[in-house]
Amino acid sequence: MADAADITALLARAGSGERHAFDALLPQVYERLRRLAHRQLIGESAHTLSTTALVHEAWLGMVQQRELAFADRTHFLGYAATAMRHILVDHARRKAALKRGGGQRLLDWQAHDVPVEDLAADLLCLDEALDELAGVDARLARVVELRFFGGLSVEETGELLGITARSVVRDWRKARAFLHQTLQAPT
Repeated sequence: MADAADITALLARAGSGERHAFDALLPQVYERLRRLAHRQLIGESAHTLSTTALVHEAWLGMVQQRELAFADRTHFLGYAATAMRHILVDHARRKAALKRGGGQRLLDWQAHDVPVEDLAADLLCLDEALDELAGVDARLARVVELRFFGGLSVEETGELLGITARSVVRDWRKARAFLHQTLQAPT
């Protein structure tokens, strides 16, 4: 596996239009993307979105973008987290459309390692709550996106957002409280 500097150089080349740089980049970041995707899909049955499918969908979406520029590996992973969030939400919307919302459960915000499977309706509610949170405090919403959907560590999240790890922990706590309150509110 390449070090962060090699990945940053490949990202710079890809951002400057070298399409083959993306081909060279994929083997360098694939395992990390698979770990991020797997973390979100723990408990997913074989008949639904797989880790590989999530990584490939996110990758294809990134490669098809005409003007992508990443400052470094962490910035790239942040973008991948956003891409995975959108894919998971779209997948949940399709699934909810099939089920019409049956069997809804509440998300447990005491832990952020909540599997996506069987949470289609909750994931849609989470997406709406994140949009509401972004309207109140965009950075808090971004922290949730990076930590929950992207699986980034506190340190990686802080590096990407340009804040301290302590601020990330504080923001994560505030965001979870907001989302817990929003998701628990009667509709």
